[in-house]
Amino acid sequence: MSGGVEATTAHLVAAESPVKRFFRATEIDTRLLGMVGALVLIWVGFQIFGGIITGEGVFLTPRNLWNLLVQTSAIAVMSTGMVLIIVMRHIDLSVGSMLSFVGVVTGVAQVYWLSPWLGADNPFIWVVGVLVALGAGAALGALNGFLIAYAGIPSFIVTLGGLIVYNGLAWWVIRGETVAPMDAYFELIGGTPSGSWIGGTASWVLGGLLCLAIIVGIFVNRSARARFKFPQRPIWAEAFLIIVGCAIALGTVAVVNAYPWPPKVAESYATDHNIPVPEGGLILSHGFAIPMLIALGVGAVMTFMATRTRFGRYVYAIGGNPEAAELAGVNTKRITLQMFMLMGMLVGVAACITAARLDAASNSLGQFDELYVIAATVIGGTSLAGGVGTIYGAMLGALVMQSLQSGMTLLNFDSAVKDVIVGSVLVFAVWIDQIYRRRQS
Repeated sequence: MSGGVEATTAHLVAAESPVKRFFRATEIDTRLLGMVGALVLIWVGFQIFGGIITGEGVFLTPRNLWNLLVQTSAIAVMSTGMVLIIVMRHIDLSVGSMLSFVGVVTGVAQVYWLSPWLGADNPFIWVVGVLVALGAGAALGALNGFLIAYAGIPSFIVTLGGLIVYNGLAWWVIRGETVAPMDAYFELIGGTPSGSWIGGTASWVLGGLLCLAIIVGIFVNRSARARFKFPQRPIWAEAFLIIVGCAIALGTVAVVNAYPWPPKVAESYATDHNIPVPEGGLILSHGFAIPMLIALGVGAVMTFMATRTRFGRYVYAIGGNPEAAELAGVNTKRITLQMFMLMGMLVGVAACITAARLDAASNSLGQFDELYVIAATVIGGTSLAGGVGTIYGAMLGALVMQSLQSGMTLLNFDSAVKDVIVGSVLVFAVWIDQIYRRRQS
């Protein structure tokens, strides 16, 4: 009987087209390829369109791509949490207003409380500021989670109310004023032109470590499949994934290293460190900015949490079938509360990046961020029906959204046009998700 099944399976595999066989062997998500294709079209389109309008394409330049990655960081961080929120069949509409409130609170803490008390140059100010942001975000997330999990109020209503309430609280704390400047050490979190990057050499080292992590991850996954007697990917498929992953990592390093420091900053650095300046000027690479590293770190931690921990398995189980998960002994209320607390902490991280990048805090910091985060998550392949979504997909979706924003800004699109396009992209992404789920079913 088993021989007949194996023969039938072999016949089906042999009847597959080469393309289907390739995707089955490599296990690449076709929706991920769709996002990559959309990203390439956006980048090339803005480059060509910019060349037609201005006579010079400025989108695909190291400087713009470096800034694009910095600008994407805050949305990418929040999208890693929004994935799991939507996977659980919930939604959080309050993240933008929450970011405003948390950013204002940490700004006030630094400028009005900590600086007069500890001194303006105290190195502990940024540490306390970050802890305040994480604590405030966790507290607001816990409030959302408690009302949803234990009071039984739908997440749409709770977080819609939070959107209004937190925005009002942000305005109330500073009465519409702007709090500035932030602590000098705190500014480094935002990727400002004050030296918040790690340089070319360290970036190449990081790129090598990323390649090593990809190789180790492939081998660990292969050994785990062998241990549990799961089907293995062909060797050529594993090699292909390693080559592509390393090419992306090292290519990204090459791009961020191709953007040099501003000449005056480089000269000032050379003077402070007694470095001789050659005739053509000192050329130093930016490398990765600190917000990029924060986003990468958060993405790695959240991916591990979603795929390798009991908490992550419970989240996907709840999203797949809440009733079955509860009957299986999963404390769905506690997991929901914890997930919204985690979302709040991620908002705290994003608030630090945003406030540090602008070197100021105001109640308009997170305006429309909830739209961009949800759009990035849905574009990244997360199903609004729950149960399906990946961290890396959401981060790629954030890059797609920010690419649209950045390209339209470079080409001087009206704000109204930008809003129309972003909203249309969100609706289109949901429509594509509906079509994909119908075909899968």
